[in-house]
Formats: sequence, C-alpha cells, structure tokens
Amino acid sequence: MKLTIKDIRSKKNNKEKSTCLTAYDYPFAYLVDQSGIDIIIVGDSLANVVLGLESTKDVGIQEILYHTKAVSRAVTHALVIADMPFSAYQIEPDKALGNAKRLVEEGGCDAVKVEWFTQCLTVIKEIVNAGIPVMGHIGLTPQTADKLGGFKVQGKDAERATELLQQAKESEDAGCFSIVLECVPDKIASLITNKLSIPTIGIGAGPYCDGQVLVLHDILGLSKGFKPKFVMQYADVAAQVREAIIRYKNEVLSGSFPDKAHSFSISQEEFSKLKNSIPDEKETH
Repeated sequence: MKLTIKDIRSKKNNKEKSTCLTAYDYPFAYLVDQSGIDIIIVGDSLANVVLGLESTKDVGIQEILYHTKAVSRAVTHALVIADMPFSAYQIEPDKALGNAKRLVEEGGCDAVKVEWFTQCLTVIKEIVNAGIPVMGHIGLTPQTADKLGGFKVQGKDAERATELLQQAKESEDAGCFSIVLECVPDKIASLITNKLSIPTIGIGAGPYCDGQVLVLHDILGLSKGFKPKFVMQYADVAAQVREAIIRYKNEVLSGSFPDKAHSFSISQEEFSKLKNSIPDEKETH
C-alpha cells in the first residue's frame, strides 16, 4: 500500500524509525521499493553519482524531472520525493512553485525537497499553500556549501547550533512535513528532533533522528572518489559488475559465448530449402 505524508508523520508519534534512500532510475527504484523502504528521494546527487558532474548545482529541472518520472513509474509503496535543483528555486525564487508543480504533475512524485537558503521560507510557504508537501533540508546544504565554508559539519559551536535550531523551527512553521539534517553533531540533531513535531531524517547526523537517509550508490559501493565518514557501505556491487563484464568479454573473445544453449536453431530441412533457393555465387548471368 502506498505510504502517505500522514503515515510518515505518524511514525514519529509512534516512535518508529523511517527509512529513506535515493534512487534515480526504474530498476533501482523498483528494488528499493520492493525492499520496503519508506521514502525514496530523487536526489540532485544524481549529478555526481549518475551524470558524472562535479556539483549538484550542475543538474537542472529537466534532469530531475526525467529521473523522477522513471522512479515514480517503479514505485507502489514508498513516498517519492524529488529534490528541487538549485536553478529551479534559488536563482529565481518566483519560479519555484511552477517547477514544483512540474515535478508533481509531470514527474509523479508525492513531494519536493528544498534546501535552506536566504529566501527558503517564502518558497516553502508558497509551495505548501499550493497543496504540494515540502521536505526541508538544513545543516550542510550541498547546493550552497560554498557559503558554509565547504563540505563541513555544521553546528559545532553554540552560535551556529542556535541558527540550526531556529531554521528547523521556522521550516516546521512554514509548513514542512519533515526535515533533513545533514552533517550535524548528534547532540544537536537530538535537540532539533525533540523540539519538532515533524520527523527529522538524518544523514551524518547521528542515531537520534526520526529516520535515516543515504545515497543508494554509496551503500552499494558504486560511487567513485571521496567517501564521507557517515557513509556505510553494505555491498561492493561495483566489483561484482566489473567481474561479470570481464567474464563476458573473455567468453566473447574465446568464442565460448554464445554457445548452443544461447543460440536459436532452424531445422535442417528448412535450411536446405533456403540454401537450394539461393543462386550459386559462382554462376554467371
């Protein structure tokens, strides 16, 4: 049965953890959904792990929309949330609602996610007032990491922690149904979680959040380059894929694939008819 916003909020009230992963295409979204994950985020992290781009800023509404459509087609259980890409709401906030509507109406997602920025609350209120659920995102916000001193833990001093507490409460008051806490000390995440009536979803924020999210490609060992401290790798799928590809290559080169079991046949009688119907190539005309 398809989960709803109410179901996700009820989990916090019932002290049940919510599980969340990213997905960007039909096959992986299907597997994640069939595994019983509560929330699937079509993250702008697709810029890094799928499209090979340097920054999440480099992905736009068309890419997010394309991948949201694929994920939504696969999902029958999880809540699907599309990341609002940087250019879809931070450069021109007045276009945020229109882009959010596209992700829901064309992409088929259930909600959108918005990272904190200077006009964040105005954007959240406008989208929520239009009937579209919004998940907030505070702490380390990758789309504006350059303004935070880079990809660093946020809230390690009392002043910054106070700012995060305020941002979390303001996000709730603006209408967010949930909020992501990224790269926040566990005690600060615990404080925020206890002060909010909406669920918190942690990524690098310790065990006290109402739920957890990770990037699918990270837990499967499919991501290249830097591996954040908070990432737990549960499988080395990259090694398995590489091994399968090498076996295929070697079998093609050796002639052992395709073998008879992987080929189609024609009866000798029909084949003889065919050969007899083909003029001798040496025959002169």
